[in-house]
Amino acid sequence: MNYSNDEIQESDIAIIAMSGRFPGAKNIDEFWENLRNGIESISQLSEEELLSNGVEPELLQNPHYIKAKAILDDIDLFDANFFGFNPKEAEILDPQQRVFLECAVESLEQAGYNAQNYTGSIGVYAGLTQSSYLLKNLYANREINKSVSTFQLSLGNQKDFLPVRVAYKLNLTGPAVNVQTACSTSLVAVHMACQSLLNGECDMALAGGVSISQNTGYLYQEGMILSPDGHCRAFDAKAQGTLSGNGVGIVMLKRAEDAIAD
Repeated sequence: MNYSNDEIQESDIAIIAMSGRFPGAKNIDEFWENLRNGIESISQLSEEELLSNGVEPELLQNPHYIKAKAILDDIDLFDANFFGFNPKEAEILDPQQRVFLECAVESLEQAGYNAQNYTGSIGVYAGLTQSSYLLKNLYANREINKSVSTFQLSLGNQKDFLPVRVAYKLNLTGPAVNVQTACSTSLVAVHMACQSLLNGECDMALAGGVSISQNTGYLYQEGMILSPDGHCRAFDAKAQGTLSGNGVGIVMLKRAEDAIAD
C-alpha cells in the first residue's frame, strides 16, 4: 500500500522490519503459517526429559503435574565469533541474550541497514526473564565456577545487561533501555521505543523481548492462570488457562515520515 506525505501524521510510527523465533517456527514466516494452519506448538515432555532437566521424581507422580511446554529449538547454537565473543564468554552467556542478539541482527538486515556504517542513532528497548541457565546450568557446574568469577557470571546473565550488550555488540548509539514489566514487557518496550522516536531521541529503534527457560512442566493449581491439561485455547469458549513458553520477538521502528522518505 502506498501513502502520500499528506496522509501521514507526525505521531505515526512505521514497522520497517521484524524478526522472531517461536516454538515450531524459526522465523516470522513459519510462525504465520503455523497460525494460519492451526498448528499447536506445545510439546509433551517425557519423564526422561523432565528428570534430566532436574524435576524431582516425586513431583512427576503428582496427578496435577502437567508435562507440557512450548519449546524453542536450537538454543544451544550460537555463532560466537560473529559477535566477537571468545568461547568462555559465549559459554556463560544466557541463551536468551544470544538469541536476542541474533534476531536483532536479522531485523537490521531485513530493514536494509548496516549498523557499523549507519550515521543515525538506533535505540534498543528490550526485556527478558530471569536466567534459568544461570540457576540450573552455570551455578551447578563446578568447572565453570572455578574458571570464571561471580561478577563475570552476573554480566552474562543478569536482566539489566541485555539492551546495552546489544547496543555495544552492534554499534548502536541510541538509548539502550532495559524494560521489566512482567508479562507486558515487550509491549511496554514498543511503547517506550515509539515515544523515544517521537521525542527525537533516536532515528530508529529495536523493541522486543525474549523468554527462554528450563524445559520443564508445571504443577496445575485450581484458580491459577495455568491450564489443567497443557493446552492453550486462546479466544475460545473452551479456554481454561495458559502455560509458559519460549520465544523471542523484535520489531524495528522508525518515524513514518522518515520511512516513506527513505
